[in-house]
Amino acid sequence: MSERVVVIGGGVVGASAAYHAACAGATVTLVDREDSGQATAAGAGIIAPGTSLRPLPAFFPFAYAAVAAYPALLDRLAADDAGETGYRTVGALFVAASAEVSHLSEAEALFTERWRAGAPNLGRVARLDEAAARALFPPLAAPGGALYLPDAARVDGRLLRDALRRGAERHGATPLHGSAQPVREGDRITGVRVDGRILPADALIVAGGAWSGDLGETLGIPLPVAPQRGQILHLDLPGQETADWPIVVGFVDHYLLTFPGGRVVAGATRETGSGFDPRITAGGVHQALGQALGLAPGLGGATLAEVRVGLRPASPDGLPILGPVPGLRNAYLATGHGPSGLQLGPFSGALAAGMALGAPLPAGLDLAPLAWERFAAG
Repeated sequence: MSERVVVIGGGVVGASAAYHAACAGATVTLVDREDSGQATAAGAGIIAPGTSLRPLPAFFPFAYAAVAAYPALLDRLAADDAGETGYRTVGALFVAASAEVSHLSEAEALFTERWRAGAPNLGRVARLDEAAARALFPPLAAPGGALYLPDAARVDGRLLRDALRRGAERHGATPLHGSAQPVREGDRITGVRVDGRILPADALIVAGGAWSGDLGETLGIPLPVAPQRGQILHLDLPGQETADWPIVVGFVDHYLLTFPGGRVVAGATRETGSGFDPRITAGGVHQALGQALGLAPGLGGATLAEVRVGLRPASPDGLPILGPVPGLRNAYLATGHGPSGLQLGPFSGALAAGMALGAPLPAGLDLAPLAWERFAAG
């Protein structure tokens, strides 16, 4: 009989775990409550970790491995006819306002060093003048300076999640809507209770996003994952074909990226302490719109088509929580990805599936900085 794996959480991490476990021949059940505010459902992801300036150093080796794994995953999903993911290499503009130009050479040197060291999804860095930058992204403000990173990519969170779910189901996984509670006996999880029904489990993967912390008591550990609200604007530019416009990032956390059909995504707020509140707020829209129009005033005539709200699963140090649950022989964590869920989540889910089925980790990959035990030490 094949291993029975239950995955709690149907965002991109849980969907990836279910997909990879099902592909490996396990009997998989993917349990999802479909909570309002699921981060994956709101997200539009920048797949270029080398452009990040603020994460802890431990972020980068894992992120580079995660992004390097994307092409094989996309090929596998295509072979399974799982559907569109929205993934596309479009390049990125790293722009500096006039007051930030003095720091641009520093950023250029950093990105060049990372590219030469093998960071994926960067490419050879080029310095652009105003005309060249605006030719690539016409609504852009006249930048003080800009760098072009040709290999950056983006993805649509909803499309990627749905492709992973479809792929999992085509390999035999069973989706189940409901609220899940692990059943523990000694040092093992023996099943998962879903709305009064108990599903037997040989292995459990916890990928519940911002709601993962609710399961900590049953697992016997405090699980420090808290929701961080992100409000993301979707703008429409009628008559414009935006599919190949580059991502726009800079020295601030806000960004712009595009999809076909004149769609421009502007994000995103990072509202720590928001609680489980998925409302659209006047302040959040004002902040995201102000940043968007500051970067690209040419978007002033766009239609505000939609505002999406995601509750990111934030850990105290901003790094994912990935690995075995201490004290349990058959339970694994894959949560706490914060704003990097679409960059890191598919890889995290694949690793969690592998751990649940006893597969070795990829050679050279060190998950110690992401283990739950780092919080016990504190």
